[in-house]
Amino acid sequence: MQSIRKFIKNNKAATAIEYGLIAALIAVAAIAAMKGLGNQLQNTFGSVTTKMATA
Repeated sequence: MQSIRKFIKNNKAATAIEYGLIAALIAVAAIAAMKGLGNQLQNTFGSVTTKMATA
């Protein structure tokens, strides 16, 4: 019974899970932002390549 009470009072595990969830959310947001930026860069370089080929 004592060990169950200690486990319930232990907040370190909950804090670690919260930090893990925050890190996962940041990672997903970073991946989405980088994907969007990659598409923009691809369009920009494609445009520059086309303009240089016609010049």
